[in-house]
Amino acid sequence: MEPNSPSMTALVSAYARAYHALYDEPKIFDDHLARRMLTDEQFDAIGGHMAGGLSFFNPEGAHLYPDPDTALKWVIQTQIAPHILSRSRYAEERLSDAFASGAGQYVILGAGYDTFAFRNPEALTVRVYEVDHPATQNAKVNRVGALGWDIPASLHFVPFDLAKEGLGQALLASGFDPDVPALYSWLGVVYYLDREEIVRTLGEVAAISAPGSSIVFDYPDEGIFEEDAPGRVRRMVAMADAGGEPMRAALSRADWADILERTGFSILECLTPAEVESRYFSGRTDAYHAFENIHFAQAKIRG
Repeated sequence: MEPNSPSMTALVSAYARAYHALYDEPKIFDDHLARRMLTDEQFDAIGGHMAGGLSFFNPEGAHLYPDPDTALKWVIQTQIAPHILSRSRYAEERLSDAFASGAGQYVILGAGYDTFAFRNPEALTVRVYEVDHPATQNAKVNRVGALGWDIPASLHFVPFDLAKEGLGQALLASGFDPDVPALYSWLGVVYYLDREEIVRTLGEVAAISAPGSSIVFDYPDEGIFEEDAPGRVRRMVAMADAGGEPMRAALSRADWADILERTGFSILECLTPAEVESRYFSGRTDAYHAFENIHFAQAKIRG
């Protein structure tokens, strides 16, 4: 990402949630505020870029979608939005469970343009910490100000630059309470980290969190960089490279078991792509299907 610009990944994720909320039924995940997080110029530019990328995503079948609207719909439903929507739903389902079990804090790592704190009444009863790179977070805060939205007293913005400070240090400085159980959401982030960075982040989470805390995350498995990976997986990797945010993680379930054990976690659930398909996409008549090679997981701090 550019030093003073919001992450393109954050913008594209917001666009995917916005498009789905506006145009698709039934909803996989209804982020009805996502459209407002993007300016008209951003929304039109991202949509135009996606529609124009049809020949990249579907070179053999591009002729079947001759106008921008049908081209955009195909790209969004098959390439861009499936994992974004389903992982967001998974995380917020686990969040409801965590709140019911006594968690009082929600930490969104790599928050981007997340709107949970503005659209969910539960956000008023727990402390929400949005952690992201300062450039992305500044862009979001400025957009919230331009919209005239009131920032809930329960919402805390945590600017965080991995190169300059530790995650625990940043959270504690923003008022995070290490004695109150928390749920961490870590979506769309580990793709871009190496193993050492993943271990460091999980270790810091474990070090400052109360017993009963847990973390929800999605991850690409060891097959994403293989030559015989499904076409849309290879295109996902290529698009990240082209956007200047290359993917680096490609870890097996055994790798994750080792990492979680070393950092003080026990796995609670790990959904395969087939299980994600069954849980969130079964019975749909449109083009949405779970992404190959992408898994969802929840792990709990031991002790």
